[in-house]
Amino acid sequence: MGKDPLPDEEIALRLAELPGWAREGDMITRTFEIRYHGGVALIVNVADVERLVGHQADIDLRWDHMRFAITTHDAGHRLTAADFDLAARIDRLAAAHQTQPHNS
Repeated sequence: MGKDPLPDEEIALRLAELPGWAREGDMITRTFEIRYHGGVALIVNVADVERLVGHQADIDLRWDHMRFAITTHDAGHRLTAADFDLAARIDRLAAAHQTQPHNS
């Protein structure tokens, strides 16, 4: 997956294809409602995918929700196609774990 920084216009288009994700500077983030132990299970599944694609998200797990933040560190902490690919994969895994959008 490409790790060249994307222009702002393409970032906006890709974000439009990923409801629930938001841009925060040079990263994209999403928070899901999930109980702690379900979140641990989701983290294990996400980690397996991350290992396969060679790209990792920052994950913050709390007792009733978890937050993912994604940027490409080796592209100078910029957004790349790899970030949006990982976000889509996380969405599919989160749906399988029956998460809900979190109202932060």
